[in-house]
Amino acid sequence: MTDKDRPDERFTLASERTFLAWMRSSLALLAGGIAIEHLVPGFSTQLVRTTLGLILIGLAAAAALVGMRRWYQVEKALREDAPMPPPHELWLFSVTLIAVAIGAAVASLVAAF
Repeated sequence: MTDKDRPDERFTLASERTFLAWMRSSLALLAGGIAIEHLVPGFSTQLVRTTLGLILIGLAAAAALVGMRRWYQVEKALREDAPMPPPHELWLFSVTLIAVAIGAAVASLVAAF
């Protein structure tokens, strides 16, 4: 690959920063999943805590996988001067997080009454 064929380093570094943001999100979801399971015994019932904790831990794994896959797709598109990949996984991930947030809100309301 010649210098002329290489993508601009700024785009490559921006792609890496986005990947690292996915990894930070994954770590935050993992910490949240563990915390809701083990550190907040007064939150709702054991079943709700376990369910939300496992969903958050699953989302942590999904965030790491989606981030890695997305980074690879973007890097490939930059190298080949191809269009950027569509954001299908991003929509699915966002909708899933919204559903988890609504579930946690409902569990909080039910526990409050």
